[in-house]
Amino acid sequence: MAYGQRAYDNTCFDDKIATVILQKNIDIYDPVPIINLGSTESLKLSFDMLDPQNEFLNYSVIHCDRNWMPSNLQPMDYVNGNTMGEITDFKFSTNTYQTYTHYSLNFPTDEMAITKSGNYILKVFRNFDEEDILLTRRFMVVDIQTKIFTSIRSATVPEFRFSHQEVDFSVNYLGFDIPNPFLDVNVTILQNNSWNNAIKNLKPQFVNNNELSFNYEIENLLPGTNEFRFFDIRSLRFFSNNVIKKYIDSVQNVVLRPEESKAYLNYVRWIDYNGKRDIFNSDGMNLVEDGDYALVHFNFKSNNLQDIGDVFVYGELTDWQLKDKFKMTYSSELNMYTCPVLLKQSYYNYHFVLRDKQGNIDYTFTEGNHQETENDYTILVYHKNVFYGYDEIIGLAYRNSNTLKN
Repeated sequence: MAYGQRAYDNTCFDDKIATVILQKNIDIYDPVPIINLGSTESLKLSFDMLDPQNEFLNYSVIHCDRNWMPSNLQPMDYVNGNTMGEITDFKFSTNTYQTYTHYSLNFPTDEMAITKSGNYILKVFRNFDEEDILLTRRFMVVDIQTKIFTSIRSATVPEFRFSHQEVDFSVNYLGFDIPNPFLDVNVTILQNNSWNNAIKNLKPQFVNNNELSFNYEIENLLPGTNEFRFFDIRSLRFFSNNVIKKYIDSVQNVVLRPEESKAYLNYVRWIDYNGKRDIFNSDGMNLVEDGDYALVHFNFKSNNLQDIGDVFVYGELTDWQLKDKFKMTYSSELNMYTCPVLLKQSYYNYHFVLRDKQGNIDYTFTEGNHQETENDYTILVYHKNVFYGYDEIIGLAYRNSNTLKN
């Protein structure tokens, strides 16, 4: 399948691909796939093919601009060594109702070293055929040349004061040459590692003594949303949180407790994973090969909202996208939305969201928006390299909305 000249995103091109995770190759789960240029850091890709036979798989990396379109660089411009690799690490599932083959890959390697910073796509394909794509995943390589000072607060504009979070920050580029900051600098702000609602192409508001100010009132606002719902299927044998029933037919089945809208409730704080998942199996001896899949039945009590839009399950488990298989179906008999999805054993966070008639995500009728909500933010500073004409990443900051100003 040819991808064509459109923006790359996190996509699976084969329905048998499941549980794709790209993260830093560290023990603690960190879903932000970012490494430093010239470092020994690496990323780990893992995914399952719901098939008991292995395939011959290859991968390559593609340099992109700040908007995830392929850049003008050629592979030899940003890769030192081989421009194509093989995925040779695979294992077959054991003692599971759902058979699968688990693949994993650590990269970059010494034989495929990345030499430029910026946005990248990891592309996995079959049998040396780059048109036969299985999946694509976004990652970033940064070359830190700046210092970022951030402050997250409730919105300055009264209309959004109780529902949105304002991300103010400044970028100090002392020692790095930026001849035209207003033209060559763009910033992206991610909330909980989601590109779906990211603020992109944000320009400096002011420049003063090698410092760029981004102290806006509207342009840097993001809805606070709400703390995430959760369920726990790390064990399919024993009782687990927010699960009301488990049974087996052709596969394992898990029925979740029916949830209600939180849109009109007061904000309640609790510790969550900010939409993430923790792939873990507590039933078997081996996390990878013994972890089973279950058909998870989501249930959302609600009136029919079809006149407003469609309801979806949403979070890292959906790649922060509104995917068809996570679209919920309304039952007038039950007065409830339902959605069955095959998921691997894990601890999951998620939201119910509405896609309105314009295609936008709306929390108004499902979760609500609160400025107090605890969220993770990532700030990426892009600079147009004046010599080679590509977008490099010269600044990176992580920030939680509950931490003090830094």
